[in-house]
Amino acid sequence: MALDTPDLARIKAYFTGLQARIVGRLETFDGQTFRADAWERPAGGGGLTRVIEEGDFFERGGVNFSHVMGEAMPASATAHRPELAGRRFEAMGVSLVLHPRNPYCPTVHMNVRCFVALAEGKDPVWWFGGGMDLTPYYGNDEDVRHFHAACKAAVLPFGGEAEYRRLKDWCDRYFFLKHRNEPRGVGGLFFDDLGADGQTSFDTAFGLTRSVGDAFLDAYLPIVERRRDTPYGERERDFQAYRRGRYVEFNLVFDRGTLFGLQSGGRTESILMSLPPIVKWRYDWQPQAGSAEAQLYERYLRPQDWV
Repeated sequence: MALDTPDLARIKAYFTGLQARIVGRLETFDGQTFRADAWERPAGGGGLTRVIEEGDFFERGGVNFSHVMGEAMPASATAHRPELAGRRFEAMGVSLVLHPRNPYCPTVHMNVRCFVALAEGKDPVWWFGGGMDLTPYYGNDEDVRHFHAACKAAVLPFGGEAEYRRLKDWCDRYFFLKHRNEPRGVGGLFFDDLGADGQTSFDTAFGLTRSVGDAFLDAYLPIVERRRDTPYGERERDFQAYRRGRYVEFNLVFDRGTLFGLQSGGRTESILMSLPPIVKWRYDWQPQAGSAEAQLYERYLRPQDWV
């Protein structure tokens, strides 16, 4: 049993404010406006999807807020917690994915969320989850170190070096394509079930979640500010489209958020906004030895201590 009950109104106010802050900064950076698309879910709840397509910088990007509820937990939520099957639930969070057009600018993902499982005559079971990770196409040590340093700074007040190491390693394990035996990118942070064991207070769990959400802009924007004008050609765009295929594979096969959204009857357009607009697959393609494309595999798609 959790130590205390989450304040859902306070959580929702933070999540909606975070979405607004991030979209505001991204619009200033890109120069174009995100479309606002409010939606309702017939089974309960709804959300606000903020999407940009064919922007000056972002080829596609989405920053979503959702708050949904239902009478029975989806299978993706009970797969590792079967004792909660049959409970009513509320779930809310902010999830974003940004796909720049320039291949020298990495794709990025961030998510912060809260889940509450409810049953008559029983204490609510709640937990927080979230994280962020970076997916470059052409790696750059300065960029990867900056991103990981920002992730580390977000976690240190909530458990120090050991907690940062735990969440970094969790991210490396989670964002991994088992059928390819390959990481999705260079990692970052990932956590889930924070508070579900009854050992973490609401203030601590919510505090870490806010710290991760608040760290996102400082983790990502300096990278794309440095790289946005890097020249590129068809070769780089072709490799970017090929590597984006890995992103699609992970999101459709492994990602908990995607599976939960689809299984719970969420809004498909909002769930699949995370997919890149231009993608390619090739049969048994291998990068040329010594090339910049080969360096991505040899140097960057290897979990390591970047800070």
